[in-house]
Formats: sequence, structure tokens, C-alpha cells
Amino acid sequence: MMLKERVWTAVLLAPLVLAGLFLTSFDVFKVFVAGIVLLGAWEWANLAGLTSLSSRFGYTSLIAALMAVLNYVSPQANFVGYLSVAVIFWLVALFWVIRYPVAGAWGSEWQRALIGVVVLLPCWMGLVSLQNLPSGGALMLMLLLLVWGADIGAYFAGKAWGRAKLAPNVSPGKTRAGLWGGLTSCAVIALGFVIYLELGLLDGVYLLLLAMIAGVASVLGDLFESMLKRHRGIKDSSQLLPGHGGILDRIDSITSAAPVFVLGVQLLAIS
Repeated sequence: MMLKERVWTAVLLAPLVLAGLFLTSFDVFKVFVAGIVLLGAWEWANLAGLTSLSSRFGYTSLIAALMAVLNYVSPQANFVGYLSVAVIFWLVALFWVIRYPVAGAWGSEWQRALIGVVVLLPCWMGLVSLQNLPSGGALMLMLLLLVWGADIGAYFAGKAWGRAKLAPNVSPGKTRAGLWGGLTSCAVIALGFVIYLELGLLDGVYLLLLAMIAGVASVLGDLFESMLKRHRGIKDSSQLLPGHGGILDRIDSITSAAPVFVLGVQLLAIS
């Protein structure tokens, strides 16, 4: 029954998501992605420990207001400085995941609520910035394929060769073999886009390395949300998507991979 629910949910939602990402104007795209992020903010409030409807609504409204301010300050989606802060945060998050179950500076409600701002806003900024580039459509597709490829490659490699656990205290199902399988998928995807974008040797090597880093970041995003859910004692961020959990369960890898990938693309001047 669970598999049937997962399949039907994916079949119904996939065309809507792909249309919102690739078949809309830039302004509509910004609103579409903002809607997804705000659903994630509603769920993040619960991860932070804000369980009342009023506090969750207030938190979601805060995220919406911050996105509106950022859009006003930089309507052309030049968010490089903000994305740099997000990348630094994810390096800190890696340290927290490695040390779990020792709580770092995320143990209290207000700390987790603040972290949600640093996680969710750069995700929106990164996707909007990417879409605004001349080759934004191709690069957006590459980012999504990297995230999906890292997940699918990890699943099959973990099933076949997974013995040593990657982060047993956080997510017992993830293995080191799965990580390498996911990164292999990312490398194959990156090579395809190097050819498609007709990049030179040096730029091609840079994009390949960036794809591998983004793949690692996507795994970190998944692990970080798993850590917070384990701390809160919940299995899924919500039951919004039958068979799939919540919005955060679907975008956790993108929240970490998007800032890293987009910052790398902008710094490498790949457009």
C-alpha cells in the first residue's frame, strides 16, 4: 500500500513540479519556489519545536517576509554573498552531524528556528539565482539530476555493497558504499553536461569537481534533517505527501546542494 501511495503521489506531482520549474516566467518561478519553501518552513517550525498553530504560522510568515525583502533588495537575484554564508553554515552542520548525539548549537528551539532561516532562504535564493542565468534551465536540470542521482546511486550501491555505515547514529540505513555510488552517479551526470554545454577542459574539470561537492552536500542535507527528526522523535517532517512524508523530506538534499552548486557556478562564471 505504501509503495502504491508513493507511486501515485509521484505521478501526480512530478508534472506540476517540472512545469513550475521549467515552463514559467521568471517572476512566476520565484513565487512557485517560494511556495514550496514556505511549506517547508511550516514543517521546519515543528522540527524546531514550535508546535502550536500560531507559532508555526508566525514562523512561516517570517520566512515569507524575509523572501519579500530579499526580492526587493535584489530583484535581479544576485545573492552570491548570502549563498557564501549558507555554504559556511553547511560546513558547521557537517561537524554537528559527525558529533551526534552530542548536541551542538542547535539544541534549543530558538537555535533550530534560526537554523531554519539559514537553510530555507538560501535554498530559495540559490534556485532563483540559477534560473536567472543564461543557461539556467540546463543548470537547474543538472542540479536536480545530481540530487536525484546521488540518492539513486546510493540506494543501489548500498544494497549491493553496503556494509560499513556512513553515519549510524543519525541514519543507520546510509552506507559508505552508498556514498561512493551516489558520487559515481554525479560524475556521470556531470560529464554529460560538460559535453552538452561544450565546456573546455579546465571548465569541464571544475564542473565535475563541483558536481561531486554538490553530491556530498546533498547527502549532508539529508543527514542533517534526519538528525533533527531523530532529536524530535519524529519519522517524517509531515504527512503532506502520501507515501513520501513531508515537503522537507523531499527537498532536504536540495536545501544543502543548491547553495553550494549555485555559488560554484557563479564563481566559475559558468552561465
